[in-house]
Amino acid sequence: MSGLAMPKPDAGTLRRRNEIVADMRIIVPGEGVVDAANEMRAFESDGLTAYQQVPLVVVLPETVAQVSRVLKYCNDRNIRVVPRGSGTSLSGGALPLEDAVLLVMSRFNRILEIDFPNRIVVAQPGVTNLGITIAVEQDGFYYAPDPSSQIACSIGGNVAENSGGVHCLKYGLTANNVLGIEMVLMNGEVVRLGGGHLDAEGYDLLGVMTGSEGLLGVVTEVTVRILRKPETARALLIGFPTSEQGGQCVADIIGAGIIPGGMEMMDRPAIHAAEDFVHAGYPLDVEALLIVELDGPSVEVDHLITAVEAIAIRNGSTTCRISQSEQERLSFWAGRKAAFPAVGRISPDYYCMDGTIPRKELPRVLAGMRELSEKYGLGVANVFHAGDGNLHPLILYDANVPGELDKAESFGADILRLCVKVGGVLTGEHGVGVEKRDLMPEMFNQIDLDQQMRVKCAFDPNHLLNPGKVFPQLRRCAELGRMHVHRGQVAFPDIPRF
Repeated sequence: MSGLAMPKPDAGTLRRRNEIVADMRIIVPGEGVVDAANEMRAFESDGLTAYQQVPLVVVLPETVAQVSRVLKYCNDRNIRVVPRGSGTSLSGGALPLEDAVLLVMSRFNRILEIDFPNRIVVAQPGVTNLGITIAVEQDGFYYAPDPSSQIACSIGGNVAENSGGVHCLKYGLTANNVLGIEMVLMNGEVVRLGGGHLDAEGYDLLGVMTGSEGLLGVVTEVTVRILRKPETARALLIGFPTSEQGGQCVADIIGAGIIPGGMEMMDRPAIHAAEDFVHAGYPLDVEALLIVELDGPSVEVDHLITAVEAIAIRNGSTTCRISQSEQERLSFWAGRKAAFPAVGRISPDYYCMDGTIPRKELPRVLAGMRELSEKYGLGVANVFHAGDGNLHPLILYDANVPGELDKAESFGADILRLCVKVGGVLTGEHGVGVEKRDLMPEMFNQIDLDQQMRVKCAFDPNHLLNPGKVFPQLRRCAELGRMHVHRGQVAFPDIPRF
């Protein structure tokens, strides 16, 4: 796997593969177990296709009882488990392991309840993100978080990665729109966190689970908040001579107290790729394109459009087009939504990064990425959620050229180091997975990482759920509990010990 260090396969588990597969067929009968090597190749990677590994066996349960029995079976026999949703993860979070059961939740694909008076939907984790909106849109509602992969990504995977999207600037990430979950622990225990009410009592364990990347439990049900569609939504398509000017316009819009429904930015390579792919009418003579959507009452939207247009002009915009119909607004977004596959038309391979920075640092970081592009001799197309500083640089490379993947990985690591240096973080919505795992010490010291590991240990003391992800080195929970005793005395003896 491209030199990526992963947990050493357990020889005993590999020897018992036939027995494990037979037992899985008893727990999940019918077509719920896939063990033929060729058939398992469909699951050998997630959206980060640079890393691939055929799993020990693929299991597709249909009921909570089956999930519980699979996890308890594996826990009792010290067998690793990798949970998987739709496989759209871009950080390698669902990358299989040679000695692990790949637990695929795609057959959990039903919406269980729609409650319009309380504005909630209860769905199984395999329901797609867009599927929730489709289920309620005829009644004037929608689900706000909308990742670019919303047509395919699952709501359970959204919970695992705390996914965002175009409209997360105003309406929040998954964490701000999930009210409750049902989950199964590694020991097979089924627990509920939160529910249809606004706030859960006690510790915020729901917040801990959202974005936990499959390390703490397997989600089997999700309760989300749905919203009324705004009365009016219009978008502006604004072009700039430089990316720095576009970045400054973003900062000035937020600085003026305007919170758009969505605010996205693309640079020249991404603009041209998207326009060739979708024909959305993007201007091709600009270096940066800003899409700003404003929603709410029509009078307010008209006022904000005038204000944003004035800010854009002050920042040197050379073109500004305002949507005059719903169809035109959607066409503006069509290019942005298709930007990732569109870039695949201009490069044999691309490496999609994800980092977040303070908005004011956009010009500096964009300039830094250009310098890194020259240093590594690789192109980069930029598509990002400009409003909240969530960058998605797409590093262009050819995997068939020896050494180019390594260069792309190094290029990406330097981009993330730059994000942290200017006060940002390693990820905004894609998660850490394996992609950013070894960069965690760039942001956290050992004390920080140990504290995070203690949370993992509380849920999964044997480190059987999704091992090799997020944490830069494998450690046993017992190692975190060591207490140094010197001459019969512990440090800080007055502190209670548990």
